[in-house]
Amino acid sequence: METKILLENGTNELEVLEFIVDGNSYGINVAKIREIIQYSPVTPVPNAHPSVEGIFMPRDAMITAIDLRNCLQRGQSQPGGLFIITSFNKLDIAFHVDSVVGIHRVSWVDIIKPGATVTTAEDGISTGIIKINGKLIIILDFEKIITDINPETGLKVTEIDALGVREPSEVPILIAEDSSLLRKLIVDSLKKAGYDNVIKAENGEEAWKYINKCRNAGNLEQEVKLVITDIEMPLMDGHRLTKLIKSDDETKYLPVIIFSSLVNEEMRKKGEELGADAQLSKPEIGNLVKVIDGLLSK
Repeated sequence: METKILLENGTNELEVLEFIVDGNSYGINVAKIREIIQYSPVTPVPNAHPSVEGIFMPRDAMITAIDLRNCLQRGQSQPGGLFIITSFNKLDIAFHVDSVVGIHRVSWVDIIKPGATVTTAEDGISTGIIKINGKLIIILDFEKIITDINPETGLKVTEIDALGVREPSEVPILIAEDSSLLRKLIVDSLKKAGYDNVIKAENGEEAWKYINKCRNAGNLEQEVKLVITDIEMPLMDGHRLTKLIKSDDETKYLPVIIFSSLVNEEMRKKGEELGADAQLSKPEIGNLVKVIDGLLSK
């Protein structure tokens, strides 16, 4: 099963593939999927993480297979089912699932953020919940699943140390990122790189409201010099935020950096069409600082 990204740019919609693991419905953003293939036997890796089933080569590239049932604390998967082969954060990973239900087109506005009171295994690795035909579908945080298995695949904050001692800067930077952990890591990294004045927003809608508040107060040019945005966020995604900024004559001068695990060839084209000034994959925190330096020096 090949997947195609069918959505227009900046509509604040996404396509979610619903799949089944141990009788429960879960979801993944179609933009992360390269293809879906039948299960095939894998070669176990010695001393691997319990959730790593092994490696296999469906074509010319070696791919790591992850047992989602194990990640969700529901035991071990048996041979059979399907592999959802994903591509994000410059990694190609296969996730073992029982079956696939279909694709739903939804708005980011309709995605419910998991409540802090929920203490299921899914909650720690869930980015949101959607209700389709009376059924709840949990959208899993595949980046966190992979980072929990191998922290080396996460944000490379050590790259900041390689930049050496830098002059402090009070230039105001607005960041839209829904993950509280990643938001803290990015803000801490920027402060370590000298950028002390970082305004935080949990999603695109919050960032756009802040921009408009400053615009209405007549001090936008003083309060925001650059915007960094994730793509996948509830209420308003980063592509919609970029479109709003770049299609408005009063805000289009603002440099926008898309900083997301989803920056692949297809998504890069979308970002370019929307007017993003730069696009970087999530692990590249050192490059992010260099790109900020370049855009602010113009």
